[in-house]
Amino acid sequence: MKKKVFASVLTLGISFGCIGTLMAASMDDAKREYDQAMQLTPDLVNGKRVYLTCAVCHRPEGWGTQDGGYPQIAGQLSSVIIKQLADIRARNRANPIMYPFAEPRILGGAQEISDVAAYISQLPMLPNNGTGPGRDLVLGEKLYTDNCVDCHGKHGEGFAKEHIPAIWGQHYHYLVRQFQMIKIGRRKNSDPEMQKQIKNFSGRDIRA
Repeated sequence: MKKKVFASVLTLGISFGCIGTLMAASMDDAKREYDQAMQLTPDLVNGKRVYLTCAVCHRPEGWGTQDGGYPQIAGQLSSVIIKQLADIRARNRANPIMYPFAEPRILGGAQEISDVAAYISQLPMLPNNGTGPGRDLVLGEKLYTDNCVDCHGKHGEGFAKEHIPAIWGQHYHYLVRQFQMIKIGRRKNSDPEMQKQIKNFSGRDIRA
């Protein structure tokens, strides 16, 4: 009996060890591709061509959908787009809908990532993005000022050097969904510091 228990524990330990190794490898792959793409000179003409693959879901203008089913990516920081594409391709961010479109055989390599990110970043944002009910704006402003400004900026403009996304102009329901996924740990590539920052946020806090 003891031998069986020991064997089970050993097998479980090996399994967790393998999972940890795979996760570390995926993070290394994503960082390697991110660094490579960031060093390249983007070609906007080719970026426009590559974007045809993205336009199927994100719309030709990059505006996504106001219900938040697809995020607005027009005007997003280039470094953020590169980071998210690299993470999705390395399976460091689970996105089963987007993954097939982001695969190298469809999207291309690091140069194509650099090109399409630069093209998307210069697209004008949708002027009337999806918004929430607006019933808790005072609380929302306080929470944002106390918890979000240092990283995302006073106006939600993001921080390119640290690939922190711009969140101004993003669809409300998309923001709420990502907030919830980050809080419960379902978005693997989220910033650990943000997870700590929002761990005690209530549903009301998130919606505000």
